[in-house]
Amino acid sequence: MKILAKLMTLAIALSCIAAIAANHEEGDNLKNGPLTITGVKVTPEVTNTDINERDKNDATKTPEDQPNRKEDREVLAAVRRAVVNDNTLSTLAHNIKIMVENGAVTLRGPVKSEVEKAQVEKLVHQTEGVSGIHNHLDIKTN
Repeated sequence: MKILAKLMTLAIALSCIAAIAANHEEGDNLKNGPLTITGVKVTPEVTNTDINERDKNDATKTPEDQPNRKEDREVLAAVRRAVVNDNTLSTLAHNIKIMVENGAVTLRGPVKSEVEKAQVEKLVHQTEGVSGIHNHLDIKTN
């Protein structure tokens, strides 16, 4: 009986995907907004591939280069907490890359607007232990 229920759930999910695909015209890349099918909102996949290209360069520091000094880890945790706890920021901003070395905070990744970029920087400035900021946040344009 459990297997039958799982198969029915899978069949319903596949039917929904087929309905979405049928309503999505060839060549339509969702630039006119998300699709809506019987009240279900389907948004296009969001990727940061283009923005993150620079991180493939060995000269660019990434979170993997984060020093393991206790003081830097504490500042990093405080900055991350401040950013994530700000409900006015978008999901993009909540997921930026944050690196700290000798108290200097480096920010990378996409945010939605110049206002959001400034808000993140303001939060970092207000964090105890920060000695400087390298704001390399990008404004997501699409």
